[in-house]
Amino acid sequence: MGCVLVLALASCGHAPNTRSVVPPPTQSSYALMQMNLCLSGLGGCYSEVAYPAVVNEAMARIREARPDAITVNEGCRGDVARIARRTGYHVRFSRVIYRDKPLDCINPGGRGLFGDAVLTKAAVENADSRPFQAQAGIERRGWLCVTTRVDLEVCTAHLATRRNDEVAANGPQCAELRALLARRAATSTVIFGGDLNRRSPCAPEGFWTRSDRSAEQDPGLQHVSGTRTLRAPSAEVIAAVHTDHDVVLVRANLAARP
Repeated sequence: MGCVLVLALASCGHAPNTRSVVPPPTQSSYALMQMNLCLSGLGGCYSEVAYPAVVNEAMARIREARPDAITVNEGCRGDVARIARRTGYHVRFSRVIYRDKPLDCINPGGRGLFGDAVLTKAAVENADSRPFQAQAGIERRGWLCVTTRVDLEVCTAHLATRRNDEVAANGPQCAELRALLARRAATSTVIFGGDLNRRSPCAPEGFWTRSDRSAEQDPGLQHVSGTRTLRAPSAEVIAAVHTDHDVVLVRANLAARP
């Protein structure tokens, strides 16, 4: 009777099982939305924009999906700031040099400089941007990376087109981008979204890549790539009416870094 009372959870004469239960690795979801908005007022695609309809459409897509980050190519500083303010995101902007000087967006004016942007739910700790060494044509291309409080970097770039006056820079810029992402991935979780103007990815070894290859407009040119700490990525292409690229949304599971 004493054995039964004292060792109710173990068989009499045997030590209880003292093995600890190890909790599974923690993870959370992470989503990035990539969009090219054709906002300069100069591009041939601007006839589709119907300004400010393109800005309103971008805000609607963001509110519907509520991604953790948005990467924007062919944006304008004022328009991107308004999108961030009205949707509740932090924003960093990188200007693009055009014909050797910053380009003011036009038709209408007063929207700020032309360039690329990263918007994040998490507060921004720092941001860095540089032009690529390889350049061709009248537009000086570059990259932008933002670090947030959650120890995750979000990067974007808009590479040279495949037109005759720019195509020579596309491959070298892709190689530079690959090296950049590899360096940053050595210390952080990294996710990239951008318009690469090419169907083959620029991600380093160990990254996964998803693209907008099922898009109705210019399929396969926009890419989202991430490190292995972003697991099981899935892509969704969302139709866009007021720009010449559809929107690509990628969701992944964010595992804790070891």
